[in-house]
Amino acid sequence: MNQHSLLPTNTEEIKTARRAGHRAAELRRAIERHNHLYHTLDAPEITDEAYDALFRELEDIEQHYPQLRTPDSPTLRTGGAVLPSLETRAHSVRMYGLDNVFSAAEWNAFAQRAARQLPEAAPDITGAWWADPKLDGLAVEITYENGVMTQALTRGDGSVGEVVTEAVRTVRNAPLRLLGEGPFPVRLEVRGEILMFRKEFEALNRRQQALGQKTFANPRNAAAGSLRQLDTSVTASRKLRFLAYSAGLVEFAPGQPRWHTHSELMAAYQAYGFQTPVDGRLCLSPAEAEQYYRELEARRDELPFEIDGVVYKLNDLDAQEALGHTARAPRFAVAWKFAARQARTTIRRISIQVGRTGVLTPVAELEPVSVGGVMVSRATLHNEEEIHRRDVREGDTVIIQRAGDVIPEVVGPVSPASPGRAEPFAFPRSCPVCGSPAARLEGEAAWRCLNLSCPAVSMRSIVHFVSKAGLDVQGVGARWVEKLIEAGRVKTPADLFTLREEELVGFERMGEVLAAKFVQAFDTALHSAGLARFIAALGIRQVGEQTARTLAGHFADMDALEAATADELMELPDIGPEVAASIRAFFANAANRELLERFRALGLWPRREARAEPRQTPLNGKRMLFTGSLSRPREEFQRLAESAGAVIVSGVSRKLDYLVVGDNPGSKLDKARELGVAILDEASLKRLLGGSE
Repeated sequence: MNQHSLLPTNTEEIKTARRAGHRAAELRRAIERHNHLYHTLDAPEITDEAYDALFRELEDIEQHYPQLRTPDSPTLRTGGAVLPSLETRAHSVRMYGLDNVFSAAEWNAFAQRAARQLPEAAPDITGAWWADPKLDGLAVEITYENGVMTQALTRGDGSVGEVVTEAVRTVRNAPLRLLGEGPFPVRLEVRGEILMFRKEFEALNRRQQALGQKTFANPRNAAAGSLRQLDTSVTASRKLRFLAYSAGLVEFAPGQPRWHTHSELMAAYQAYGFQTPVDGRLCLSPAEAEQYYRELEARRDELPFEIDGVVYKLNDLDAQEALGHTARAPRFAVAWKFAARQARTTIRRISIQVGRTGVLTPVAELEPVSVGGVMVSRATLHNEEEIHRRDVREGDTVIIQRAGDVIPEVVGPVSPASPGRAEPFAFPRSCPVCGSPAARLEGEAAWRCLNLSCPAVSMRSIVHFVSKAGLDVQGVGARWVEKLIEAGRVKTPADLFTLREEELVGFERMGEVLAAKFVQAFDTALHSAGLARFIAALGIRQVGEQTARTLAGHFADMDALEAATADELMELPDIGPEVAASIRAFFANAANRELLERFRALGLWPRREARAEPRQTPLNGKRMLFTGSLSRPREEFQRLAESAGAVIVSGVSRKLDYLVVGDNPGSKLDKARELGVAILDEASLKRLLGGSE
C-alpha cells in the first residue's frame, strides 16, 4: 500500500482526516510543551505514563495518515534513520574558536584592549560583558526557518561542518519548533553545545560496561561519539542536551525588532524553549566579571555538567560587530580557563610511545586515579628533557593534572628528595618497536625513529590518513584499520583502496553489510577527496589542516607542489623555513614518491578547483554583505564578488562598503541606512562586476 492510497476519498473520510489533523496539531503542541517542562525546566506536570499515552496517540495518527507528519513532529525524536555517511556543508557565517586567558591580569588586558578599539563607545557599552560557563562538549549550530528546525551542523573546522540534523532531532531539549506565537526570525542559526550531564555519562558507562562494550573517557567524548552515530536510534538512546549560547546568521522580517544586546538574545532563547548555560549573567564591569569567575570556579563541581572556565562576550551586539575577528577568533569574546585539576598517584612504569612522525614520547603508566571526575591511568611526560627537568622516576608518588582539563600530564614528584628512589630514567637511543637508531634533529627536544618502514610509524600514519584530520573517510574506525595492518593486508594507505568485500568478511565481526559499507567508503573518498584533505592526510611533518588549505589554494596538484622550491613555499602565508624544509624533505624521500605514484594509478589525484583570477574592478578590497532574496542563490553572487576582489563579511558595521539588497532585505537595510553604508541593488552590483552574469 502506498502513501497515496491512504488519502481520504469521500466526505466522511475527509471530515475524519480533518479531525485527525487538528488532534495531531494539538498533540504536537502538548508533547513539546511537556518535553520543555521535563527536559529543560525540570518541572514536569504529568506522569511518564500520561506523556507516553499522548505520544502513542500521535504515533497512531501519523501511522494512519502519513501525510499529517510534519518536520517538527515529536515522533522524529525516537531516531531510527540509518545514514550512509555524514555529509558536510558550509556554515553561513564562520564558527570561530576562542582565544584563552589564564589570569586576572590577562583578562583585564583583554577587556582594556577591546575598550581601546572602540574609542567612541560609552563606558557602559565597553564595560558590560555577558558571562557564562565554558561548556566541555561539541559545538553545534541549529538552523530554524520561520521557527521550525531545518538543519544542524557540527562546528567542524569552523567553515564547514558535518550535517547532524537527524541526530539533533533526537535531542529532547532542542526545540523542533520554537515556543511562542512569534513572529520568529525568518532564519535563525542558534549556536550552542551538545553535551552529556555527569549523572547520565556515568549511567551510560555502567551500561557499556555491563554489555562488555568500550566505556567513554569523559562526557565530551561520549557526547561527540553519540551525536556522530550513523544510526540515529543510538543517539536517541543516549541522553544528550543542547545548551544555546550564541547566534550565527539571523535574518529578520521587514519591521521586525532585532536584538541589540547578548542578554536580549539569551532571554529570547529561553522564551523560545532553549536551555541555556546555568548561571549565565550580565556583568556590568570587568571587575564584576572577575568576581563571577571566582564564584564559578568555587562552584564548578556543583554544576550538573563539566566546565573548564568562563566565556565572556561583550554585551552590545553592535560593538561586537565593530570589533570583528582576527584570523582565528573574535575580538569581542574570550575564554578565561580554570587552573588545571590535580591529583596524586604512583608511576608504575615509564614506557615509550612511537608517533606517526616517529617521535618517541615517554608516557607514565599510573595507578588509576580520578582527576576532575575522569579516571586517568596514563599521562604524557613530553620528552627526555622534561623527564630530567621534573626529575620523574618509576615508583614515584607524583602530582598529575589534566592540562586544559583534557590532556593528563605529570607535574612532578611529591618528595623528590626521599631516599630509596629508583634510578633516573634512561631514555632509549633506539626505537623500541623496530630497533632502528633514534636521532635528535637540530633544534628539537624530541628523539625520533627515522625508519619510514617502522611498524609503529606506519600504523599511526595510516590511521591518520583516514581520520577526521586526514582524508576523513566516513564510517572507518581506527581499530579496523589497525586490524588490517596487524593482519598484513594493509602496509600503506594506498592498500586501503584495494580492499574487497569478500576478503573483509573473513575478519571477526565484519559481516557482509559492514564490509560493503567499508569498501564503499573508500570508493567515495577516492572520487570525492579534495586537494587540501589529501595533503593533510599525507602526514607531512608540520603541515596541518590549515597549512594544507593554504597549499591547496596555491598549487594545482601534487606535481606542482613537488616542483615548488623552498623560496616559493615561503612566499605563502604562515609558511616559514622549517615548514618549507619539511615539505621539501617529504618529496625528497623515495618511499613517499612511490606512494604518491600508487595514489595516481588508483585515481586518487585531486586537483585544485578552477577559479577565476581577481580582476581590477571597483570591488577590489571592498567589504560587501548580501541580504534579501536575489534572482539567483546568494552564494553565486558572493563567488562573483570575491572573484572581483571583494571581501564578504557577515554583518553590518561602519566598515562595510556595500550592502547588496534583494527582496525582503530585513533589518540589515535599516541599519546600513543609519550608518550611511552604500546600498546596491542587483543591477548596480552587475554594473560594478562589469556586466558579469
